[in-house]
Order: sequence, then structure tokens, then C-alpha cells
Amino acid sequence: MPRPTNGVRTPDAIREAAIELFYEHGYEATSLREVAAKVGIRVGSLYNHISGKDELLSSIMIGIMDDLLAALRSVLREHEDDPVAALRACVDTHIRFHAQRAREVFIGNSELRALPAKEHRRVVGKRDQYEKLIRGVIEELSAQGKAEVVDARLQTYAIVAMGTHVASWYKPRGGMSLEAIVQTYTELILRQVGVPSAAVAATGS
Repeated sequence: MPRPTNGVRTPDAIREAAIELFYEHGYEATSLREVAAKVGIRVGSLYNHISGKDELLSSIMIGIMDDLLAALRSVLREHEDDPVAALRACVDTHIRFHAQRAREVFIGNSELRALPAKEHRRVVGKRDQYEKLIRGVIEELSAQGKAEVVDARLQTYAIVAMGTHVASWYKPRGGMSLEAIVQTYTELILRQVGVPSAAVAATGS
């Protein structure tokens, strides 16, 4: 890869190169020399931007969680008075994000143990925040009698797992469009938490 030009910032190029290499070869098998070569700079120049490989991994994993949390909080603010619409928006955001940012999601799931202890706690804490936001919507549905919730915590885990799994198999040019995938998963999840069909139809597009 040539030296970053035309407005491409070196830190962004370093991050993108690391994502590609960590995704293809794994964190442990990737050297900073390979990252530098992919960006088109000397390995010593990397240290103008990062302190080491662990900082690079941390920035990717914390960054993906920050983006995911921001996306979820944004749609929840739009539907704070309607928990059924909020859940639909949660599922839509969750599935799309994991499909469109699949490489970073994969790194986040596969390389968590490689993080330094402090950064590991930060990432896990952000994951807990994310799950708590989704669980809050499910609990509100139950409190308002708009769903037949069996166990809000376990049903939240199921929703999170569905999105994470999408990242492992979704292909933009696959046999099923992202729109169709989102629609199908939304229906499955609304049924899973016991939202009546009438409510599903009322909030559908």
C-alpha cells in the first residue's frame, strides 16, 4: 500500500490496516512491521501514532463499542415513548451494525482475551451498558403489558447473540439482502419476547 495521500490521515490508515490484518491473520500473528508495510510507512513511524500493538487493538475494540453504543442510544431517544417501536429500532440497528462492521465485530469477539487487563474491563463494561439498554426496553414492554417476557436478561442475551452471529456469515452479495435479514430477525425477536401480532403490525413499515 502506498504512503497515505489525498487527505487520508495516517492514524486512520494505520487503524484500517490493523483491522484488515487482525481480521485475516489474528492479533498475535500480526506484527507491527506488517501493519507499517501495509500503510506504506516505516515501522518506526508507527510510534508517532501509537505506543504499541496492544494500544492499536484497544483502540479498535473500544472504538467499535463506542460506535455501537452511540448508534443504539440515538435510536432509543427517537422512540422513548413507544417500547415496541424502540425494540424494532434496537433490532434494526443491532443487525445492520454487526453486518456492516463485521471485521471489527469479529476482532472484538475473538481477541478480547488479548487486551491488557484495564482495557479488557473497559470493553466488558461497555458491553454491559449495551446489554442493559436493550434489557431496559424489554423490561419496559413487560411493565406496560405489551409483551409476554419470560426472562428479560436471557432474552437480551439471545438478541445480542443473533446480531453477533450475523457478523460471521453475512455477505453483501449473498443470497439474502440486508433488508430482508433485518426484517426477518425483527419478526423473530418480537415473537420471541411475546409482542402480540397486532402490535407488530401497527409498528411495521
